[in-house]
Amino acid sequence: MQHIGKLLVIVGIGTALFGVLLIFFAKLPWLGRLPGDIIIHKKNFTLYFPLATSILLSLLLTLLFWLFGRK
Repeated sequence: MQHIGKLLVIVGIGTALFGVLLIFFAKLPWLGRLPGDIIIHKKNFTLYFPLATSILLSLLLTLLFWLFGRK
């Protein structure tokens, strides 16, 4: 039961941090509107595919995990 408790605490902290990041990134007007993000508007349909934003976030997270994962 102790392992489940630790897992729930980690998931809770991760969820809270993700929520803080969403609030913070909502204030950055350029995030999600980078050149390379695909937006298609039709009559009753909008497709938004943040390709460049996804690549940028992936690179940043890879760098962070690499830096903090080194021993």
